[in-house]
Amino acid sequence: MTFGFSFFFTSLLVIWLFQQFMASPLLFQALDIPYSDFRARVKAGQLVEVTIGGQRITGEMRKSAAVSDRDKTISFDTVAPPDGDPRLLDELDAAGVKYRVTPAASPIGEVISWLLPLNLLGFLWYTAYGRTEAVGGGIIGVGRSRATKVAPEEVGVTYEDLGGADEAIAELREIIQFLKTPAQFARLGGKIPKGVLLVGPPGTGKTLIAKATAGEAHVPFFEMSGSEFVEMFVGVGAARVRDLFEHARRVAPAIVFIDEIDAVGQSRGTPLRLGANEEREQTLNQLLAEIDGFKADVARPVIIMAATNRPEVLDPALLRAGRFDRQVVLGNPDLVGREQILRIHTRTIKLASNFDLTRAARVTPGFSGADLANVVNEAALLAARRSGDAVAFADFETAMERVVAGLEKRTRVMNELERRAVACHECGHALVAQLVPHGDPVSKVSIVPRSRGALGYTLQMPAEDRYLLTAEQLEDRLAVMLGGRAAEKIVLGTISTGASDDIQRATELARRMVTEFGMSEKLGSVRYAGPQLQFLGGAPADMSQLSPHTRDAIDSEVQRIVDTQYARAQRLLNERRAALESLMAQLLKSETLDGSVVRLALEGHQQRPGTEVLPRGEARQRQPLLPA
Repeated sequence: MTFGFSFFFTSLLVIWLFQQFMASPLLFQALDIPYSDFRARVKAGQLVEVTIGGQRITGEMRKSAAVSDRDKTISFDTVAPPDGDPRLLDELDAAGVKYRVTPAASPIGEVISWLLPLNLLGFLWYTAYGRTEAVGGGIIGVGRSRATKVAPEEVGVTYEDLGGADEAIAELREIIQFLKTPAQFARLGGKIPKGVLLVGPPGTGKTLIAKATAGEAHVPFFEMSGSEFVEMFVGVGAARVRDLFEHARRVAPAIVFIDEIDAVGQSRGTPLRLGANEEREQTLNQLLAEIDGFKADVARPVIIMAATNRPEVLDPALLRAGRFDRQVVLGNPDLVGREQILRIHTRTIKLASNFDLTRAARVTPGFSGADLANVVNEAALLAARRSGDAVAFADFETAMERVVAGLEKRTRVMNELERRAVACHECGHALVAQLVPHGDPVSKVSIVPRSRGALGYTLQMPAEDRYLLTAEQLEDRLAVMLGGRAAEKIVLGTISTGASDDIQRATELARRMVTEFGMSEKLGSVRYAGPQLQFLGGAPADMSQLSPHTRDAIDSEVQRIVDTQYARAQRLLNERRAALESLMAQLLKSETLDGSVVRLALEGHQQRPGTEVLPRGEARQRQPLLPA
């Protein structure tokens, strides 16, 4: 209210100054002369043009009556007597002066000249500073929160719409009880938790589970991304944080959800960020202050939930006890969780009568909830394209391959030598996968090109989910990766560029075995790699602290591991040379083979005398497609 009165009186002062100076003839360098001087100049013939408007007379006059100054004029302004001057017009006619008469300004015009600027200023004040109930009001209100407010009846998601997150749901049900019956937990002196941090890989449903928590608790839900707090204007992020929590307290009990909080909550102590972004740090400081400043209103609690897939970069002050009291980890679902997710996403999908959801969950290890939803949708689209009455399991398998490897590109024509090289490469992968003791069973082998650059692929499916890998299992994986290059060397007598991706992944895995997993007898159980992103991966190894001797030793060990498994793959394929060539012939003919054909090829061609194949061990995690 005080600001409103101050703005009103300031506006009146600005308008008065405008009327006095901006609209004054002084702005146009007009000379204010007495009326007697004006009459004298009329008689002297110095006037050029005159405008009479009531008592006010303006116009142009020469500076002097001299002939040399005829072209030098100046504006003038004067005021006539209240009763007017009846002889003025006659004298102007006699002097040959041009004149015009305009109506005198009416009181209404004077009022309008004041009201229009005043209304304009009032409109600007209202739009810039006016408060509205909706979050983000005001067209110039850059400091207003841009959070999306979802009413309890509009959330539309509950825990029944989630799958594969039973542990996280059990943890969050307690939060719901805090929101519904806070007095029950506070009666013994306990404090309601302020924050819940959801962490996990992309696509695991962090945003969905936060929204479902609001739906279960039936409270308002404010959703905002961390990047929306920070703008180019100094102080905007902190203002938006204050505004967001102000609205949340107004409608409490409520849930505030900040997605991708790492955009604003990155650690302030790292060398790369020290003093790098003052606006971001101000926003983070305000966020910390708002969390600590929650009013201890037992009857109206406010819970802040946040999600990130980069928890290792968050500021320690954000994660300390008393702020984000609960940290819920969401990972890729296991076999049971995948089946639950598939049942949820196929509620509105018409499935064939023999569609086996358990089998569908078994052939999709390592898939996130978002991946499964995408596969189900692609399967429905494929069934619609072929004008099917229902989605068959074959549609699901085709959709899964499409999501993983891309679209088939049957228009890409390879010559016979290229087809033979690709078939040899993929058969090498498939046979080595069947021969190593810890290999995953082969599900499909294909030489149909895919849109993601693969000229062919070998698909392996594990029998169960595994969460730990031994050194022997990793060595078997390396042998499978290098089986394609080994087959080319054995059958074709040469090598091609088709193994570039296999070599890259094999080298990275071998380096991780040496620098991260401590699986080198020469270097021991010491970690030589730098920190990696917990859920995103892809961070390069930090070798800056290592001596040149240690780097040489690491390179030597990586080379030894890769060479050993490459030689092993060659030995296994040499022992089953007949099976390799038989499988190649079938693949060249059919272009796509089922995993059972690979096993039959091995059974139909016995190993050479004097060799021994180790028994198959337990399956490991799903190995991705191995492109040619």
